[in-house]
Amino acid sequence: MAESNQRELDIHDEFMEEDDISAIPVSTTSPPEIDSASQDHVDDVHNNHVATAPPVQTDQSNPSGMSSPSLSEKPLLNLSIVPVNVRRVTPRSHTPNFFTPLGSPIRRAIRLTKFDPQDAWLPITESRNGNAYYAAFHTLCSGIGIPALVLPVSFTVLGWTWGIISLTVAFTWQLYTLWLLVKLHESTETGMRYSRYLQLFSSTFGDKMGKIFAVFPIYYLSGGTCVALIIVGGSSMKLFYEMLCGHECTSKPLTSVEWYLVFTCAAVVLSQLPNLNSIAGVSLIGAITAIGYCTIMWLVAVTEGRLDGVSYDPKKEESNIAMIFSILNALGIIAFAFKGHNLTLEIQATMPSSDKKPSHVPMWRGVKFAYVIIALCLFPLAIGGYWAYGHMIPPNGGMLTAIYQFHGRDTSTFILALTALFIIVNAVSSFQIFGMPMFDDMESKYITRFNKPCPWWLRSISRAMFGFGCFFMAVAIPFLGSFAGLIGGIAIPITFAYPCFLWLKIKKPKRYSFMWLLNWTLGLSGTALSIILIAAGIYVVIDTGIQVSFFKPQ
Repeated sequence: MAESNQRELDIHDEFMEEDDISAIPVSTTSPPEIDSASQDHVDDVHNNHVATAPPVQTDQSNPSGMSSPSLSEKPLLNLSIVPVNVRRVTPRSHTPNFFTPLGSPIRRAIRLTKFDPQDAWLPITESRNGNAYYAAFHTLCSGIGIPALVLPVSFTVLGWTWGIISLTVAFTWQLYTLWLLVKLHESTETGMRYSRYLQLFSSTFGDKMGKIFAVFPIYYLSGGTCVALIIVGGSSMKLFYEMLCGHECTSKPLTSVEWYLVFTCAAVVLSQLPNLNSIAGVSLIGAITAIGYCTIMWLVAVTEGRLDGVSYDPKKEESNIAMIFSILNALGIIAFAFKGHNLTLEIQATMPSSDKKPSHVPMWRGVKFAYVIIALCLFPLAIGGYWAYGHMIPPNGGMLTAIYQFHGRDTSTFILALTALFIIVNAVSSFQIFGMPMFDDMESKYITRFNKPCPWWLRSISRAMFGFGCFFMAVAIPFLGSFAGLIGGIAIPITFAYPCFLWLKIKKPKRYSFMWLLNWTLGLSGTALSIILIAAGIYVVIDTGIQVSFFKPQ
């Protein structure tokens, strides 16, 4: 029996260490039944060493509430008294020594900043030195775009009152859902950081639901936007050249396709910047130029005064069905003006995060600054443009067409050329940030398969292929804009609905609480708006028809 007890002590010797005994929780359950010989041995040990036994902590002494490894399942550790005359060692573990219950803040900080090793090879998460300024630059560059120039068109249907109310509600709504995404980026419960919108959606609702409901709208908001930027940027290049050359220019101008190609080459060259943080300066330039052309347009419209015969009465359609779809189209124009939610988590992923300084703090600071500027651009643009042009504002192009159509003769050529130049620069800059999720996805395929970083030459080729693929789409399907309402309706939930459902699924607010009611209301309303806009897009396509002209851009 003495040999059996000695083997038990040898086993115990592998798991205990004198300095760490107080950190191991000891079960308070009743000891198991043992025979008399074993009991005599324990009594002898107790009589010799009970006076020197150190105090023992239980599980309740864990100050952080985080789970620690427990050895209380071992029969010997069920005893209330532990012998101390033997050398004790801690269990062997791959976890660093400072991962103790007392070091749980360090543990959580490291868990929040610990990523999949492959993340360090991908362009979105390759650099982690982002800050609030970078967040503001990226948000401004992605948040202001050409769709905002059509905002006054929605007022021709909604009128002053409902136009301003709808614009204000949409701005507040999308700012709230953006706040939800910022908060959902990192989970203090699991220590996970969700660096991509699709990753968060798939982790919450499953891969199957992600493929059905999130993949197409997210990729459309990236790839589709890049196609639209090639069309807008190439057309603006053509206009800029014509203004500089003048009517006396004898040189043969480039065709629209050739200007698209020039723009695409510039965008592809700039796309060779390696990661999202490296294009912060590009986003800053894009933000400045977006603010510039928005400000120039509404200032020119207001300073030149209202056109003769301007009317502000809401347009009336011949039938009730046509009127309903006109109102839906106006609401769609307002909803489409707000974009960039598909990039929010990606932008926040470039920031460092710790337990004391989580990434949502600088991210939200940058977002607040950016959206103050966005509001100062969009609201004057919509209100000033409608005041100046009323029903006369062109439905195709909005303010961009109106400034050249109504003020091309009485406005300085320098101002008009500067506006076109700002649009070109902004389009090239926006191409980089909207294309970054596509670059990230292409490189992830290589990294997943070969488990090594994507070489620089393959990265350059893949980004060039993406750029010229967008160019091909812009040239081959120039009538793609006719489906903008239909496809845009599919992408609406990314901004207005999905963040609310994600918050409900992850945070699980108390039933019938304010946050529960608010998110269910906004989520269902966003879904209903998406379905209605899809129906309206189908109606418009059927009613007005589409002039199909492959490889014949205007």
